[in-house]
Amino acid sequence: MMMIRFPLVVLVLMICAMRCRMAKAAEQSPDSGNVYTLASVREDLVRQEDTIIYGLIERAKFPSNSHTYDEKYAQIQGFCGSLVEFVVKNTEAIQAKAGRYKNPEENAFFPENLPPSIVPSYSFKQFLHPGAASININKSIWKMYFKELLPLLATSGDDGNYAQTAANDLSLLQSISRRIHYGKFVAEVKFRDAPQDYEPLIRAKDKEGLMKLLTFTSVEETVRKRVEKKAVVFGQEVNLNSDDNDNENRKFDPSVASSLYKNWVIPLTKEVQVEYLLRRLD
Repeated sequence: MMMIRFPLVVLVLMICAMRCRMAKAAEQSPDSGNVYTLASVREDLVRQEDTIIYGLIERAKFPSNSHTYDEKYAQIQGFCGSLVEFVVKNTEAIQAKAGRYKNPEENAFFPENLPPSIVPSYSFKQFLHPGAASININKSIWKMYFKELLPLLATSGDDGNYAQTAANDLSLLQSISRRIHYGKFVAEVKFRDAPQDYEPLIRAKDKEGLMKLLTFTSVEETVRKRVEKKAVVFGQEVNLNSDDNDNENRKFDPSVASSLYKNWVIPLTKEVQVEYLLRRLD
């Protein structure tokens, strides 16, 4: 067989052209990352349910451990605050250095304390309107978590595992925050699908009208029921010596997951969506 030899310069040009085509194809591909559609955001929201439920299970392993949240108990030299605040602020600072908050899907609880990233940053696609960066309701989430959710989730008592308790609080807080702030992406996708429905309400600053447009009671009820069913399945003790799983000794009360979504996650997500849409035409 005759072998065709290409001059080196031609070969280099061919390789460059091939790489250019591959790069353009990657940009246009729906699987190339940072691409959001109504289907993809719904799929992501369903996966986030799993993360939150596992977070509830992990936190429920520990009792209330009130010293974790007592500023007087911590007495950390050079720091004013509770142990959980110490863990959250310092963990967020480390994660910020590693580039976590370069991702528009992430929102810190103490953004004013974040150092700059010290690692090369991934080039996230600019999908959201720039106004999204100013929306952070983590103060409301923080208050809800410690005042409303934790008393429902953790049994009374003290086992001394304060650092582990704080670490589990942070993990659960971050997963709840990510789910709620994901409303920015939901709102952007919905706006792009039907701008004619949203623009008049946005220009009129009609929060009530936007909230009504974003509310689908049947969908919310489906989400709540799915979350509770997942909590039942994920939270049961598996017994290998019986055909039936042990439903008497659950890892936590499944109704807590349902209440979390019904009373806080869904309403706060819609609040984020409304705040985002009000900035969408700026």
